[in-house]
Amino acid sequence: MPHNVPDFSCPDRNRRVILSERPTGVPQPGHFSLDEVARPEASDGEILVRNVYLSVDPAQRGWASDVANYSEPVPLGGPMRALAVAQVIASRAEGFSEGDFVYGFFGWQDYAAVAPSAVLHRCTQDLPLEAFASLCGINGVTAYLGLTTLGRPAEGDTLVVSTAAGSVGSFVGQIGKGLGCRTIGLTGSDDKVATCRDTFGYDVAINYKTADLDSAVRSAAPGGVNVYFDNTGGAILDTVLRQMAVGGRIVQCGTAANQVWSPPPTGPRNEREIMTRRLIWSGFVIFDHLNAYARACDDLTAMHADGRLTFATDMKQGIDTAPGAIADLYAGRNSGKSLIYIG
Repeated sequence: MPHNVPDFSCPDRNRRVILSERPTGVPQPGHFSLDEVARPEASDGEILVRNVYLSVDPAQRGWASDVANYSEPVPLGGPMRALAVAQVIASRAEGFSEGDFVYGFFGWQDYAAVAPSAVLHRCTQDLPLEAFASLCGINGVTAYLGLTTLGRPAEGDTLVVSTAAGSVGSFVGQIGKGLGCRTIGLTGSDDKVATCRDTFGYDVAINYKTADLDSAVRSAAPGGVNVYFDNTGGAILDTVLRQMAVGGRIVQCGTAANQVWSPPPTGPRNEREIMTRRLIWSGFVIFDHLNAYARACDDLTAMHADGRLTFATDMKQGIDTAPGAIADLYAGRNSGKSLIYIG
C-alpha cells in the first residue's frame, strides 16, 4: 500500500486550469485561465477521483495544439488534459473502491468523474505516492519499455541519452547502467551535468550548450554509439546520428528541440547515415504498450527497492502554478520529474 498519503478535505467546488487560447508552439501562461465550478458527481460506470499530484509532461504541448499529428486536442474552454495521481472518493464502477489510489487522465483540476478507461495504473506497489507519477508514471515506464524493447542494449554497449537529467532520461541512464552499458548523458547545464554523474550514475555527462558536442561525443564513445535514446531531435540528433556504430539503434521518444511543426522544420539529410550504418530508428509512444504497463511497474519497483534506481521530482505547490509549468519544462527549468501538489 502506498505511503506518504496526504490528508485533504473534500470541498464541494472544483478548481480547474482551462485552455483558453490555442498555442502555436510551447504553451505559455497566457494560454490558460483558472476557474471554479461545482464538484462533479460520478454517473453509472464512473469513478469520482480527487487529484493529489498533477503531472507536467512534454506531450501536453501536443494535447493543447491542433496540429495535424495530434488527435483529439483539448477543447478550448475545457480543463487541460493531464495525467495525475488521485484517490477514489466515490465509485459507481465495478472493481474500484473508495480510498483506492489511481494514476490516469484526470486533468488539471481538483476532481474528475471518469470511466475506468481513464485509469492507466492502480497504485498498489509499496512506494511513496508521488512515485506513481514518476517512477511508475509514463516517464519511468517509457524509459524502461522504450530502452529494453526498442533499444535492446547488450552488456558493453555504449548508450547515449539526451535530456539525461529529465523525467525520462534520468531513468534511461540508470536502467542502461544496470544492464551493463557505458552511459553518456547529454544535458543543458553544468548543474545538471553534476546531477547526471552524481545522482543518476552516468559514466560521462556533457553540457551540449557549452561543449563542442561532436568532439565530446567522439571522445566519450570512440567505438561509436550502439544505442541512442533521443528526447530532443534537432541538431543534437544530427550530431549523434553521425557517430552511431554500425547496427546501432535509435529510440525516438521526444522532439523537444523543435517548438513549432508547421511548417515542418528542415535540416541535414540523414538517409545515407541510416543506410551506410545499417541503423534501426524506431519511434516510441507509451500508449502503444499499455498491456505491459503493470509488469513494467513491478520491475521498476523491484529495481528501486534494491537500490538500482532512484528518482527525483521537481515539485511545485498549488494549482495556480500550472499555467506556467509546461513553459518551464521546455525551458529546462526543472530537475527531475515535474509535478504539482494540490492535495
